[in-house]
Amino acid sequence: MATTTDLKPLTAFSYISFDVVGTLIDFEGAIKGGLADIAAKEGIDLNGEAALAVYRDARYEPDAGLFPDDLGRCYGRIAAAFGLPDTPEYRQSMVDAVGDADPFADSVEAMARLKARYKLIAMTNARRWAFDKYAAKLGNPFWAGFTCDDTGTEKPDPSFFHHVFDRVAMDGGTKSDILHTAQSQHHDIGISRELGMTNAWIQRRHAQDGYGGTIEPVSFTEPDYHFHTLIELADAADAAFGA
Repeated sequence: MATTTDLKPLTAFSYISFDVVGTLIDFEGAIKGGLADIAAKEGIDLNGEAALAVYRDARYEPDAGLFPDDLGRCYGRIAAAFGLPDTPEYRQSMVDAVGDADPFADSVEAMARLKARYKLIAMTNARRWAFDKYAAKLGNPFWAGFTCDDTGTEKPDPSFFHHVFDRVAMDGGTKSDILHTAQSQHHDIGISRELGMTNAWIQRRHAQDGYGGTIEPVSFTEPDYHFHTLIELADAADAAFGA
């Protein structure tokens, strides 16, 4: 569903840039699953959503580390909050669990359909080693991919986006040819608006309260396009192209 009246049509874009973790890859499910395995071994009852809130706060501390390597340090905070043992083995198991996170149920099909119409660009705050795993699980749909290792920074830093603009310029395009697609208001939707991009908000947590493992934005940005799932964007693109 569109949220503005003067929308640039989906047929006008040549590229779609994507946040990966949280938009295409279910990192919250991986965090909760990894913690549930540890809690079951230790005979401890753990609320997954409450644990995500602890992770979110720990993730955005100064010198937090890069995702998903940060899960080791953040597990220490979660363990202290819920009475779990804080061991090197459990810390590594959380890094491994999130590094092996799976796509959302609709991601692979949606990306394959969108790839037939656009050049797809990954923009992720994840380390390159994790992104390579995620890309493979998604069917390697990307024309180009940018990680925090490649850019030396993390979104919402505008310089991350400028790396993408430069790559698209080399291909003969401009930022106006890109539809930026993401679930994070803080990391993506707000800054893409500030940079003059058209954006699409994939509200993965539409049926849940709060922002889960993603930092809450200082202010909400009304997106250009608003969908609850990625397959809805693929459907909208097909309809726009008359398929």
